[in-house]
Amino acid sequence: MQKRLALAALAVAVAGPALAQESSRGEAKATVAGKAVSIEYGRPSLRGRDMMAQAQIGQAWRMGSGAATSLKTEADLAFGSVAVPKGDYVLTATRISADEWHLNVLKSDRSPVAEIPLAPGKLAASVETFTVSLKGDGEKGELEMQWGTTALKAAFTGK
Repeated sequence: MQKRLALAALAVAVAGPALAQESSRGEAKATVAGKAVSIEYGRPSLRGRDMMAQAQIGQAWRMGSGAATSLKTEADLAFGSVAVPKGDYVLTATRISADEWHLNVLKSDRSPVAEIPLAPGKLAASVETFTVSLKGDGEKGELEMQWGTTALKAAFTGK
């Protein structure tokens, strides 16, 4: 019995860090037009997989692991002609074609608010853990997602 308990404790000790890594969360923050913009998301790792290539065309991807990816913005945002009013949202991304992605901005009930084209790019070095970044410079901002050798970007302005 003690041997089984010891083995169970060892299994938890070994699996614990792996499980915690699987569900780690990240947060990207920026100030745009003097107001806070943040994205909170799960940070899965590739572990030798090409996850972006596995994304099905036309199917929404939740952009991370665990809980839904969320956007909180105190500024009204404009991605080109696409408006996103200040508020709290859920984000997903949809692969439209082999090299085309859209960012989906949804209300908490998953009703659509906006669909934003993302500019694809190739990274020189592979990024093992899914990463979202936000940059702010005055009224201008940029959202970027990186995973593997893929980068997806969208420029925006804030009011």
